[in-house]
Amino acid sequence: METYTFLRQLADSWFLLAMFLFFVGVIFWVFRPGSTKAYEDPANSIFRNTDKPAQSKEAQS
Repeated sequence: METYTFLRQLADSWFLLAMFLFFVGVIFWVFRPGSTKAYEDPANSIFRNTDKPAQSKEAQS
């Protein structure tokens, strides 16, 4: 068997499966039950100062 054919078959089967499992693992990691608090502050930081400009203390944190 040629090297190219072997690597092509390997990429079409096992590496595809590995990439899919990695993707599913990342999705589960992001949406795990305890992660809501960790992602709330970064998700809402863009809306933090929508009513008025940030004060100097708020802008530094």
